[in-house]
Amino acid sequence: MRVDSFAALRYRDFRLLWFGQLVSMSGTQMQRVAIAWHIYLLTHDPIALGLIGVFRVLPVLAFSLIGGVIADAQDRRRVLLFTQTGMMLAAAMLAWLTWARLDSAPVVYLLVALTAVAGSFDGPARQSLVSNVVPREHVANAFSLNSIMGEVARVVGASVGGLVIGGLGGVGTVYTLNALSYLAIIGAVLMMRPVPPVKLEQRTVNLQAVFEGFRYMRQSPVIMGAMLMDFLATFFGSATVLLPIIASDVLHVGAQGYGILSAAPSIGSILAGLVMTMRSHFRWPGRIMLGAVAVYGVATILFGLSSFYTLSLFFFAFTGAGDTISMILRQTIRQLSTPDSLRGRMTSINMIFALGGPQFGDMEAGIVAQLFGAPAAVISGGVGCVLAVLLMLRLAPALRDFDGTTLHQMHPDANAAPVATATD
Repeated sequence: MRVDSFAALRYRDFRLLWFGQLVSMSGTQMQRVAIAWHIYLLTHDPIALGLIGVFRVLPVLAFSLIGGVIADAQDRRRVLLFTQTGMMLAAAMLAWLTWARLDSAPVVYLLVALTAVAGSFDGPARQSLVSNVVPREHVANAFSLNSIMGEVARVVGASVGGLVIGGLGGVGTVYTLNALSYLAIIGAVLMMRPVPPVKLEQRTVNLQAVFEGFRYMRQSPVIMGAMLMDFLATFFGSATVLLPIIASDVLHVGAQGYGILSAAPSIGSILAGLVMTMRSHFRWPGRIMLGAVAVYGVATILFGLSSFYTLSLFFFAFTGAGDTISMILRQTIRQLSTPDSLRGRMTSINMIFALGGPQFGDMEAGIVAQLFGAPAAVISGGVGCVLAVLLMLRLAPALRDFDGTTLHQMHPDANAAPVATATD
């Protein structure tokens, strides 16, 4: 049977969201590269680089659960307008302070944290919106296309960011371009149709509404196992924060080489995402996900062992491929097995696992790099990732043995919200 690899893009509102995110996320990735380089120039301290992750994750821990309730209670489009505008203003402030020579590590950390606060409300609304604008049979395709879009944005953002930092204006120009990029997603959201909120009795924002998500997760061992696997893998396998050190001190390349290295995982991710768009069904999604995480860990070990730039690019690209396959399967399982009235809350809980792992992992990597060097931190993290997979194979049988043929029958009301037709 022929599979339409771009089926989700036949829906108008998804096309708007997809292209708007492509521009905006390119700017975001430029800024992520610039912030790491900026902090390293200001401090030359591995622990200072690790602190970037801490300031990104603490707001998520504090606000994402509330963001999930709001995403379930309000028009998700309207939520995105507020959050994207807030992130645009934070980027503009970062640009102005940098141009005015008022930048310092604490200032950068503060604006990173403010951006993360807005992201805590943005993520649940944006991810949950996907299942409102495409029918359930194309949700997996939509997340595969979103993965490709995100990785194209990462390639463009990291490469262009490196070029701009290296000689076309510096980090201040990167921050300015990122602020402008938010106009694309804001314009796209304004053109989308309103998304009706859930039933009135489910729209109360209170502590009970927050804990409904946790109760549902406890009753879904497959979802809980997938989230825990994601946390452990990204905690141990996080090497990105050490890239400025690897690029300058191990591989001996400058800002442009650093930008290309930052984009390497995205090459692997794009190729993996394209393969995933060609499949509409996976017989053993749990096992495939665990295998992909194992590939991610092994590739991380080989990346840490390499002292040759070309080999490092190759192995780092494989980390992106493994991560993308795992992410697509995890998001598809979660979205299709969760009722629409709980999607925002489940996404917010997933954000704690998905962002908490790499951000706390960044801090762990910075401490290990300070004590034993950056390569040792990367290698030990990859080993920890592989060990985590072996642990989950033993402790999470529901995830390991999950049969993908039952995915669409898990919750027949999971896509209860109306979606557009392909002719819209």
